[in-house]
Amino acid sequence: MKRESMAKFKEEFDYKSLCRRQDIELQKLVVEHERQQKAFEDVIERLTTETQHRVSEAQKNYSDSLEKERLKYREDYRDSIKKLQEKFKMNQKKIAMVPVEEVANLKKILQKESLLRTAAEGDINHLKNQMAEHKISEVSRKSEILKLRKMLENEAHHQEKLKGEIARLQSQLLQLDFEVNKTRQQASTFQVKHQQQASGENAMVAKLFEQVGLQKILSLLEAEDADLRIHAAKILANLAASDEETNQKKIVEAGGLTSLLTLLKNSQDETTHRVAAGAIANFAMNETNQDLIVAQGGIRILSMIAANAEDPQTLRMVAGAIANLCGNDKLQIKLGEEAGIKALLGMARSCSHPDVHAQVARGIANFAKCESRASTQDIFFSSKVDYTGTKGGKSLLIEDDVLPWIVQNANNELSLVRRHIELALCHLAQHEGNARDMIRGGALQELVRISRDCSREDIRTLARRTLISSPAFLAEINRLRIHY
Repeated sequence: MKRESMAKFKEEFDYKSLCRRQDIELQKLVVEHERQQKAFEDVIERLTTETQHRVSEAQKNYSDSLEKERLKYREDYRDSIKKLQEKFKMNQKKIAMVPVEEVANLKKILQKESLLRTAAEGDINHLKNQMAEHKISEVSRKSEILKLRKMLENEAHHQEKLKGEIARLQSQLLQLDFEVNKTRQQASTFQVKHQQQASGENAMVAKLFEQVGLQKILSLLEAEDADLRIHAAKILANLAASDEETNQKKIVEAGGLTSLLTLLKNSQDETTHRVAAGAIANFAMNETNQDLIVAQGGIRILSMIAANAEDPQTLRMVAGAIANLCGNDKLQIKLGEEAGIKALLGMARSCSHPDVHAQVARGIANFAKCESRASTQDIFFSSKVDYTGTKGGKSLLIEDDVLPWIVQNANNELSLVRRHIELALCHLAQHEGNARDMIRGGALQELVRISRDCSREDIRTLARRTLISSPAFLAEINRLRIHY
């Protein structure tokens, strides 16, 4: 028991002594730590002082250097200013020595150069844009070129076929022309035989029409060869004349009449003008076709050809076409507005060929007859201003100065011309608004002569009835004491 207590005491003593030793060591460590902490703080303070000193020295050095540089740059700046001032003075002296005109020229040159530079820059930008577009479209162009090559190959193959077809058609056309000419030569000898040959000619034309086809004939109107165009126009003219109602309707529906007007307008060949005008004259026998011809500018085209043509046969065909249009009551105003009547008068004055005069006289007679028919309804006679159809106005024939030619040719040696002119005078005289102009123009004497000496009784009767029904004519006859 005593031993156990001793052991416990000894153990407690050992613990206490160990605690004292550890306290002593701890105090030593705290002191050492404080000493090291103080030394560290001294080092930090020393480093801080040295750093501040170095920074202040660096700032001082930099300030000195900056000041030196500033002074140096200031001196350089002053030297540069002096030099520039000297140069400026020298340049002013030089400019003072240069004439004012030269300065102005230099300014103009400078402005031009500026404009040229601006334009060049714009061109460069434009070219850049074009190059960009060209690069973009280059690929598509290559594909288009390939397509075009293929199309050209197909077109060349098709053209070879057309050449063979044209050669065959040309051979048929030449054969037809030969037969037609042969028929006409034989017809000049025997009239009965002419009728037989004419029917044969029409049969040949109809046969060719069936074999070749209307569209192929119409396509020849646009051929490059002038002979082919002429032959095609001849065929259409013969078809229109051989079976007027049926053939003309088919040709017009297929665009043949329009193609003939286009050919007449665009061609420069006199023969083409003659044949095309003859074909149009055949179509102008139909009232429906007449409206179509006028609607497509046919009067102006025919008037243009009439002004430029020199061949009497061409003028005859053109005059015949206009004469047919003159027989349509609805086209009277258009014929006046689009110089159709003036074209007739121009052809009569420029060409003395009897066939031309016969067609011109027929056209004037047709026009006068339509005016006479309209005058009974008070719907046509116009003033000089606008052809509007005012009651009591003058005839368009008088307005367009046709009356002198009518009076001059009233006793023409050609019976056909004379007959048409006599009828035209009678129709003009039926409207009282024309009486004074006819009296002044010498038409009254011709009317009296017609009432007495005309070979046709119906025209004599018409002239006499016209004279009796006009108060102005009766008064003038009594004043001049003319017996009729």
